[in-house]
Order: sequence, then structure tokens, then C-alpha cells
Amino acid sequence: MKNSDFVLIVDDNPTNLSVLSQALKSAGFAIRVAEDGESAIELVQHKLPALILLDVQMPGIDGFETCQKLKADPLTQNIPIIFMTALADTENKVKGLSLGAVDYIPKPFEQAEVIARVKMHLQLKQLTDHLEQKVLERTAALQKAQVQLVQQEKLSMLGQLVAGVAHEMNNPISCIISNIHPAQEYIAELTQILQLCQQQYSQLPATIQDAIAQADLDFLLEDLPKLLNSMQVSTGRIKEISVSLRNFVRADTSVKIEFDVHEGLDSTLLILRHRLKSLGQRPEIQIFKQYAALPKVECYPGQLNQVFMNILANAVDALEDAWQQDKQGNNSLAIKICTEMSSPQEVMIRISDNGIGMTDEVRQRIFDCLFTTKAVGKGTGLGLAIAHQIVVEKHGGSLQCKSSLGQGTEFVIVIPIRH
Repeated sequence: MKNSDFVLIVDDNPTNLSVLSQALKSAGFAIRVAEDGESAIELVQHKLPALILLDVQMPGIDGFETCQKLKADPLTQNIPIIFMTALADTENKVKGLSLGAVDYIPKPFEQAEVIARVKMHLQLKQLTDHLEQKVLERTAALQKAQVQLVQQEKLSMLGQLVAGVAHEMNNPISCIISNIHPAQEYIAELTQILQLCQQQYSQLPATIQDAIAQADLDFLLEDLPKLLNSMQVSTGRIKEISVSLRNFVRADTSVKIEFDVHEGLDSTLLILRHRLKSLGQRPEIQIFKQYAALPKVECYPGQLNQVFMNILANAVDALEDAWQQDKQGNNSLAIKICTEMSSPQEVMIRISDNGIGMTDEVRQRIFDCLFTTKAVGKGTGLGLAIAHQIVVEKHGGSLQCKSSLGQGTEFVIVIPIRH
């Protein structure tokens, strides 16, 4: 079932439904509405919306539980959800975002803001879908290409797509960041004026006194700077993600350049973060890092990042398989990354997991081209073959695998500082 082109509004307040529906319809969107979480879940089972505007406080199952149910269902988990709420505290925002929501719109809302946010997240969803489609197409092409050609083409395409997403993120977020400081100054000035008015409260007209009382002005003046600070932290985080994306897809230069291995590992972990988070009953995958002081390595950064991506993504797959086999939750899911100097001329990166491990027969074949233990459509058998070629042939290093069935797996990468 494909996503349709309508926006679903879920709110138990008829006035909100009417105002939002008219505003979005005037902006050219097709609209459907639901008055509670149960109705919304039933509706999306029949036809998937492009985006959901979801009220938090509703009778029956609230917005948080509705979001959790939608994100737990593979059919609906990729639909962007924007919460609408008067709950402005950070705890509720963090809870909603951790459940998978993409944004918050505070009540009372501005129609222009709602329309702008809906448009932005629909564009981001289209970019994501386009990227996923391109990856699927590229994966199909990998099965028919030799490892050398596949490695070069895959890295080039990934670089273009991720760099494009990073660029699209960078422009709007830079605009927001540059405007937050002036906004803080304006609000500080307005706060000062309102505080002066409060000092002359008894002399103000009755209508203004009533408005101040109804608005809970003291709370507004206290909470508004907190909201701006929260936005500043969030935009800074998005900026950090954008930088990490660009670092991950550094151009595959024809000559080696000096590269911080830890920077490459951290950028890869950032991109995989969505796979590390808890999903349904599956707990979060913990990351433990033990980084030693390392010199920069002369290498091809883009290719080395691809090695990290292949190994870490495989570790996540192994941990998910382990959890499927042990749903009692007797074991935590963890990946450990250690770096050290294996000799004065070489650095060593060890990436281990406490997953299901593998038999000796499988371990001896994992670097063979087209060999895979994954189900049809989930793996091409080229990832580790490409990783081995990059480490050994391109960098003069070594890539080894240590594993026992039921005991987890460890990959050991050794890279010369100069080659």
C-alpha cells in the first residue's frame, strides 16, 4: 500500500478540525479527519496518509499512544507525524520525538506556521523516499556488477544523495539559527515592556488587566525564553547532523588524505542512530566506545567510512536477529568499538557485538563475493567483500573476523598510518 496524497488531522476539538482543514485545503492539500486515536488507526489501515497532524490530549488513547501504535506497525511506521499540543514542557516534547514524531506545533497555532511545517516535512519525506528508492535500485545493480565497479559506483551515489540531503537541511536550518538570537533580543525587550506594565497594573484599563490575568503573563514571560532555548539546542543538533553527513561522504579523492578515524566512526554511528533506537518491544542497542589517542591516518576517507558502515550495519542486523531468538530480553543488545595502536605504524579498530555469532563454516566465507546468510532481498553478499577489498587492496591493511556461534562477532581492522 502506497502513501496517498492527503493529510490526516486527528483532534477531538471540532473547532480545531475545522480551522486546520480550511487552512490546509486553501493551501491545496486534500484532508481527512479523525476525532480520536482509535478512528485514526482504523482509517490509516485502509488508506495511508502522506502526513498526520496528531493532537496529544484526546479521550481514549492519547496522541502519544496513537503515535506509538502507528510507529510499531511496519505498514504505517514511516508516515511523518506532527504533534499538536498545548503541553509546552520539554519532557513532553522529548517523549513525543522519542516515539517517532518529526515535529511539534504548539497550541494555539498559527495557520501559516502549520502550512509551512506540513510542506517542509512532506518535502523531507519525498527526499527520503527518493533516497530509499535509489538505494534499492543500486542494490539490484550490485548483483550484476564486479566488486570493484560496485564499490566505486555505490560510494559515488551514496555521496551524492546524502550530500544533497545535507545541503537541503543546511540552508533552512542556517536561516533559523541566524534568526534565533535577534528573536531572543526582541523578546527580552518585549518582556521588559510587559514587566513595566505589570508594575503599573492598577493603572491599566480593565480590559488589559483581564487579558493579563487570562493569559497567565508571568508564566508566558518565564516559559517563552525556555522555548527559544530549546529551539536553539534543536537547531544546533540538526546543524551537527548536517556536518556529520557531509563528513561521512567526503569525496573519494584520487590521492589519500589525512583522516581522523574517530570522526569517521562517529559520523557512521550518527547515520545509523535511527536503527539503534528501541523499536516496539526491542530495546535500544547500546554503544560502548573505548577510543585511544590516535594519529591521523593517510587514507581514502569515503571508502573507509563505507567499511565502518558495512560492519556496523551488519552488527545491528545480528543483534536484531539475536533479539528475535530471545524475546524474553535476557540479554542486552550492545556494540563495542575500541581503537588502539597495534604497532608504531598501524592503528587497530575493533568492532564487536553480542549477537548470535556464526559457525566456522560461515565465518570462513563471509568475505567471499555474493555470499550472504540473509534472506532474499535483504543482502547481496557484496558488503563485506567490498570492505575487505578497501582495507586490504586500497589501504594495505588487514580485515579479520572472530566469531563463535552464540558468542557474538568481532571484526578487527588494521590500517597503516602511512602506505
